[in-house]
Parts: sequence; structure tokens; C-alpha cells
Amino acid sequence: MRRFQVTGNCDRRSHYMVDTSEKIQTIITDYIQCGSYFTINQARQYGKTTTLYLLEEKLKEHYIVLHLSFESADEYFESPLNFVEGFVMDIGDALMLQEISQKILNEWNSPISERFPMRELGLKISSLCRKSSKKIILMIDEVDKSSDNQIFLSFLSVLREKYQKQLAGKDVTFQSVILAGVYDIKNLKLKLHPGEEGKNNSPWNIAADFRVDMSFTAKEIASMLKTYEEDRHTDMDIDFVSRMIYEYTSGYPYLVSRICQLIDEQVAGGASCPDVKTAWSKNGILEAVRIILREPNTLFDDMIKHLYEYPRLSTMLKNILFKGRRYTFETDAQVIQLGIMFGFLKEQDQAVCVANRIFETKLYNFFLSEEESNSDNRSDPDFVRNQFVFRGMLQMELVMKKFYEYFESVFADADEKFLEEEGRRIFLMFLRPIINGAGNYYIEAQTRDKTRTDVIVDYKGQQFIIELKLWRGKQYQHEGRIQLAGYLEQYRQDRGYLLTFNFNQSKETGISENTCNGKWILEVVV
Repeated sequence: MRRFQVTGNCDRRSHYMVDTSEKIQTIITDYIQCGSYFTINQARQYGKTTTLYLLEEKLKEHYIVLHLSFESADEYFESPLNFVEGFVMDIGDALMLQEISQKILNEWNSPISERFPMRELGLKISSLCRKSSKKIILMIDEVDKSSDNQIFLSFLSVLREKYQKQLAGKDVTFQSVILAGVYDIKNLKLKLHPGEEGKNNSPWNIAADFRVDMSFTAKEIASMLKTYEEDRHTDMDIDFVSRMIYEYTSGYPYLVSRICQLIDEQVAGGASCPDVKTAWSKNGILEAVRIILREPNTLFDDMIKHLYEYPRLSTMLKNILFKGRRYTFETDAQVIQLGIMFGFLKEQDQAVCVANRIFETKLYNFFLSEEESNSDNRSDPDFVRNQFVFRGMLQMELVMKKFYEYFESVFADADEKFLEEEGRRIFLMFLRPIINGAGNYYIEAQTRDKTRTDVIVDYKGQQFIIELKLWRGKQYQHEGRIQLAGYLEQYRQDRGYLLTFNFNQSKETGISENTCNGKWILEVVV
């Protein structure tokens, strides 16, 4: 029986996989057949290795494919001779599996010049490609393991020189070279010195821009679920489940596969979903998301590490999440390059936003936890957490009323500018420990700006919509009710919550109940 895979390479015989055949064919047609050299640089656990294996499987009928990895090649980078000897040895092993004559193989494995090893490597590549009956493609995975090494730069220089000479008709070399890793090889300085300004000093400037979206679409997720359904017969609504998984992950491959793996192996048979049929549902997906956000994993470990390494990136994320600040998407801005490269950020409507809902919630949790650990008791609400849950149901009306009391008692004399910028953070710090461990929350990206934020809470099958606004007058408040009512209709909810931060000197605070377009709204003004 096949399983969902989240560690290592995926194989269709053993694992459930999305159908990425269209992506693979696009890479072949638009890049490899054109003779392009390029880098597949994607964030951790984004399916790079699996993509290379799928490419190799598709290409080997018409090409000789040399598929290497630098994952355990640290000793190669101790000297130029070490590198060339190790590289030649790896290529020799790969050639033994190809349709290459023994004479060509023996020539490739001949001794290396100790004085001019890189030069010798260039000559070997030319001879191999000239005598081969098929064009040769070189793939190197985990290429950025030693990409901050001068020897690696020298190797890239060899590839570049031969590529340029081949274009001029003066040499023969690889048809295509594919390098795969997290870091963009064009921006090696970013890895060399995290605290310094980057410089584009890489000899890999011959590389074509790789524009194939490696994230999974909802359609591709559905292709994996269809195969699963053929084996397990759960009667799931494949279209609904695939779309909801996409909504939370934006197609990040690891997160997609991990949600599916958790539903299949942990959620099914648990307290909330007693069998596999009930697990493949909205509640099952939310339970899997809750587990992901609480479990340790290398993906989140890397995220936190990079936030400490790059303070400007951390500040940008805080401003986006808590202050609704808009950053215009500009690929030449180094901090944006970093966020894209690590998988934290993406472009949406020409602005920078967090890459997916799960990352966003994880970042909220991390920043709020940091704030809690660094703050004094002034910002810590003093209440018993379980008073907000009755018979397993979250009492959101009580949450909102208690927040009003808390805010009025603790922040009545706080600086107005502080409150305007920090109001959302204060509310989320109040809310998070109440639902933490039993529910999820996220911020609707479509409505987050400096004046409006919609917080969506999912708690054991319940869903709550809370709109946070700044006071801009009574007319604006009325429009806010209409907006919230429309949003409630979209989410098929009858009750909503409107939290308004009013910083006028003559403000009127309080709690009231209203109806708008058939929707009940609890309004809290602080």
C-alpha cells in the first residue's frame, strides 16, 4: 500500500504523488531542448530532488543524463584537485549506467593533471560530449552546500567558459546544466555574509531565469487525492479537499504532503475523526494544520533561524503581519529576494505578502511568543483560560467582552500612536492562548491593510469571523458592518464580531449588538 511521503525522494510505486507531468514537459521544452543552463532554486522541502528524478526519468530515452549531488561532498572543496577528482569519479559512476563505450569511459577516468586540474576537467568535458552519441545533460542537486567556496566559483567559471565557446562554435559541452538548491547561485554573497549587503558576483550569470512555478495547484493536489481514493475508497469530496488544502498551503509541496500524511496516519481514528472517511473533511484538514503548527520540523526550524540571521526580513514580516504595511514587490530589493528564496514571501497584486496561511500563522505564533517572553506583566491578561470554553464550545462573545475589559483597564493611558500600531498585536496576544492547542486562527490576506483586518478562528468545527478596524467616523463604521455582513455570507456564517480601535480624544467606547443584512454582529469599540 502506498503512503504519503515528506522525507526524501518520492517514487510513484511507493508514494502518492501529484501529477506534475505538465511542469516536467515545460522544463524540457522551454529550457533543456533550448540548451539553457539554469538553477532550480526553491525553499527547503519544495520537491527539487523529486523534480530532478522525474526529469531524469523523462530525459534518459533521448539524452545521457548525469545526475549528481553535492550533499555529502564536503571534502571535494578542500582543493581544486580534490574537487576535480571527486567530480570525475562521480561522473564516471553515472556514465557506467549509460550507453557509453568502454573506450570513452576509460578516457574519462584517466588521471588528472595536478598542476591544472580545472583546465583538465574542461578538456575531459569537451572530449566526452564530442564523442558521445547522445547529447549530455548535467544535473547537480544540493549545489549550494558549498556554494560559498572559491573552488565552486572556479567550477562555475569552467562551465560558463565552455557554454560561451559552444555558442560561438568553438567548443562542445553539455547540452544543458541544471543546478538545484535553496540559494540563488547568482547571489552567493547573500549566503557568505548574512549581515552584509549582497553582491551579484557569481559567474553563473549565463543562467536562464527559471520561471516554472514549482508549487502545486489545487488541480495537481486533486490528482494525488484521486489516486489515494482509488486505493482507499473514502468517498471524500476530492474537489473540496484539494481546494481547502491549497487555501492553507498555497501549494507548498511539503505542507501539502504533510497535511495528507497526517490525515491518513494520525487524524483518522482520532477523537475528532473516528475513521478515514470522516478524516478527509474540513475538520480533518484543520486538525492536521493544528498538528503541523505545534510539531517540531526542520522547515520551521529553518524559518526561525533565518529570522535571527536577517533582522531586516524579520522586521518586514512583522510590519506586514501586525501593522498592515504594504511593500511594493520589487525583485531587486535584497530583503525581498531573501524572503522569496526562503519561501516566506510571494507576490500578490504587485505587493509582498506571506507565502501561505500556515506560514503566516506560524510567524504570528513565533512573534507573539517572543513578545510574551520579553514583556512584563502589563500586557499579560489575567484570566482563567478555560472560562471561555463551555462543553467544548468556544464562547466568542465572552472572549470579545473580556478583551474590552482587559484593554480598557490595561491600556487606557497608553500612547495613542502605540495603540494605533499595536492594537492588532494586543488582540492576537489575548486571543492566541485561548485557542492555542485546540483551534487555529489566521488573518485573511485579502482584507489586511492599515485600516482593516479580518481574523478567522476555527475551533473544533466552529468558525468565527472577527473584523478589526480603526475608527474613521460613523459612516465608515456603518460601511464596516456591511463589509462584515458580506464576508459572513461568503463564509456561510450568521454571526460576526467587529472590533474597532478608536483613538479620538472624545471617543465613546462600549459593547453593542446590531444586525446588518440579516447578520448578527457584536460590536466592541475600545
